[in-house]
Amino acid sequence: MLPVCDHYCGVEARMRKSLALQAELAEEFGAVVFDVTLDCEDGAPAGGEAEHAALVASIALGAAPSARVAARVHPVDHPAFAADVHTIVGQAGARLRHLMIPKVESVTDVARAVAAVDAAGGQNLPLHCLIESPLAVRNAFEIAAHPRVQSLSFGLMDFVSAHGGAIPDSAMTVQGQFEHPLVLRAKLEISAACHAHGKTPAHCVVTEFKNADALGAAARKAARELGYTRMWSIHPDQIRPILRAYAPEQHDIERAAALIEAAEQAQWAPISHQGVLHDRASYRYYWQVLERAFRTGKTLPASVQGHFIHHQPDPELI
Repeated sequence: MLPVCDHYCGVEARMRKSLALQAELAEEFGAVVFDVTLDCEDGAPAGGEAEHAALVASIALGAAPSARVAARVHPVDHPAFAADVHTIVGQAGARLRHLMIPKVESVTDVARAVAAVDAAGGQNLPLHCLIESPLAVRNAFEIAAHPRVQSLSFGLMDFVSAHGGAIPDSAMTVQGQFEHPLVLRAKLEISAACHAHGKTPAHCVVTEFKNADALGAAARKAARELGYTRMWSIHPDQIRPILRAYAPEQHDIERAAALIEAAEQAQWAPISHQGVLHDRASYRYYWQVLERAFRTGKTLPASVQGHFIHHQPDPELI
């Protein structure tokens, strides 16, 4: 179960503060509610890529055992890619939850990344891929199908600029990104590709990070209308609004818990609950509501808490 928020940071002080904040919120919510991804692509100064990769590896190695820490390396065709992977995966691969590969265009890029990661000793390390161009959107289903790919993210800014001015810059705003047909189509394709192959779709950043209301509205729209189950954060103030937007409402949590409790008592056979027929298809849906509640730090009803404290869903349901 991936947390619903993936927080990106590339400056040393912010990377360390983000990990501290992760531990603080984990204590508050009783679960790690966001990932911290240490960024090489946008964080490394030109000419300082090797030093920055070494810093990322060092910070990852120094993170608390319970921390969820990841890294974003340079694209596979960047001169620093191989060195990034060799340093970060080679030194800290066992501590990483995933490796983000930006500007993935095709499954060939995924295979190239897998070969480099495996050569560095990261054979079990999941990959996340950033979809940032029309060609990548075209290939999203093939990319999502790769067994090492765990999640696809949408890169709004690069996607718009990849169109050579054919898409106006208004499509990069918090409102315009949900209105321009090509951008909206790309988001839907990525979400559909992920759901087709059981992977996690991650929504792009909102750059207007000081506007909490706009961020919350964008997060809710991505979650409730476009099928995204995860979202990027680029500022600590964005984390809590994302958690709120992706969390189920309390009445939905209580309804899901009551139905799962009734289904469990019936040994997962079909039941009539409050006058409505339910079977394993709806049980899966309501179980996923409870999973999402757990991942966003919501308090679960006592009847289902035991399933999530040990992170072990009922095998009969799954």
